[in-house]
Amino acid sequence: MSTPRQRARDQTMRDIVRIGREHLAAVGPAALSLRAIARDLGVVSSAVYRYVTSRDELLTLLIVDAYDELGDAVEAAVAAAGEDPRGRFLAAARAVRTWAVAEPSRYALVFGTPVPGYRAPGDRTTGPGTRVIVALLRIFDEAARAGQLVSTALDIAPELRADLARIREEYGSPLDDSQLVAATVAWTGIFGAVSFEVFGQYGTDTFAAPSALFEAQMEALSAAVGLS
Repeated sequence: MSTPRQRARDQTMRDIVRIGREHLAAVGPAALSLRAIARDLGVVSSAVYRYVTSRDELLTLLIVDAYDELGDAVEAAVAAAGEDPRGRFLAAARAVRTWAVAEPSRYALVFGTPVPGYRAPGDRTTGPGTRVIVALLRIFDEAARAGQLVSTALDIAPELRADLARIREEYGSPLDDSQLVAATVAWTGIFGAVSFEVFGQYGTDTFAAPSALFEAQMEALSAAVGLS
């Protein structure tokens, strides 16, 4: 059971992350300032440094927070989608888009241009950052086991086969090399479509119904990667 002191510390950390989100949306990641966070928190800057030691530490907190919220959204959508792998894939894709459109600054933090001078610590960000990938891989695993993944044999270079073998072992996946490549196409296809929309790459007048476009893209993508 946590103590009152620990609960107070946890609340302060939540407040710092909440205010950090607001500042991220207002000024962008490169201009984040712990002094500004302290001002909005109503404390002296030295008090914030007892919780967050640097701007880079704040960025790491915001990155983990964004990855985890996105991961929660995708996992919940997949769990609610029933047993059909294609339906679960489409639910995951929609959840990514819904979160990204609602949180463009946080999406940009984790999937946009790297922040100059910042290097994310892998021991803290890799786990949260791969939750969506793992969810998609599980969908492909389930589809393969159920005979609902149409596989097309690909000519795969030996050096890539080594990478795929490592991934297969790490995640205990039953997918063969061609199926694993298809899973990467699904992953990058979702985020590519979302990034084009969030970052305005289509231009202002190209597509008047971005949601309908995304639905059509995901239908085409699910077929292309063999989810029948």
